[in-house]
Amino acid sequence: MQNIWNYHNAWGIVFSFIYVFGVIFLARYLERFGKEMSRKTVHILVCNWWLLAMAFFDSAIWAAIVPACFVVINYLSYRFQIFSAMERGEGKGDLGTVYYAVSLLILALVTFGPIAAPVVGGLGILIMGYGDGFAAVVGTRWPVGPYKILGATKSLSGSATMLVVSFSVAAILLGVTGQPQVLLPALVLAVLATIVEAVTPLGLDNLTVPLLTSGAYYLWFVL
Repeated sequence: MQNIWNYHNAWGIVFSFIYVFGVIFLARYLERFGKEMSRKTVHILVCNWWLLAMAFFDSAIWAAIVPACFVVINYLSYRFQIFSAMERGEGKGDLGTVYYAVSLLILALVTFGPIAAPVVGGLGILIMGYGDGFAAVVGTRWPVGPYKILGATKSLSGSATMLVVSFSVAAILLGVTGQPQVLLPALVLAVLATIVEAVTPLGLDNLTVPLLTSGAYYLWFVL
C-alpha cells in the first residue's frame, strides 16, 4: 500500500509542475495584453495548485516539494527576470512571487503535517489567490473611491471585490469539503482578509493574507 501511495504522490509532483509551468506559459502569451494581466493570471491560477495537492499528497513532505522548489525558482526569476510574465519589474522592493511560494510552503508543512487539515491551508491560499488577484484587477481598471493607507493607494472597488470574492471562495471550499460551519467562517475570513490586504505593503500580503486567514480559521473554528 505504501508503494502505491508513493506512486500516487510522485504523479502529483509531475502534474503539479506541468500545471504551474502551464500557467506561467499562458501568462507569457497574455503578456501582450499588458503586464498586469499576465501577472494576475499567474497569481489567480497558481493558487489552484492547492486543489491538486489535496487530491494527490498524503504527507507534509510530499506536499512541500513543489512550493519549496518554487521558492528558489521564483527568487531566481525575480533576481534575473527569467519569467517576466509574472514579475512586477518595479525594483527590488517587491518579492511578492517569492512570498507567494513561501506561504504555500509554510501552509503545506503545517496543514498536511501537524494539524492534518489541508482545507485550512486551502482557505488561506485560495482567498489570497482569487480575492487579492481579482481585487487588484478591479482596483486597477475601475479605481472607484481611491484611498491611501500606510503609504499605499487602494480603492473601495478593489477592497469590495476582495471582500466578495474572499467570502465566495471560502464558502464554496467549506461547503464542498463538508465542513460543519460555512457562512459565519466565510464572512469572518473575508472581512479579515480584506483588512489585512489593505494594510499590508510591498507584496507582503502574499504572506500575511494566507497565513493569517488560515491561522484564524484554525484557531476560531477548528480548535
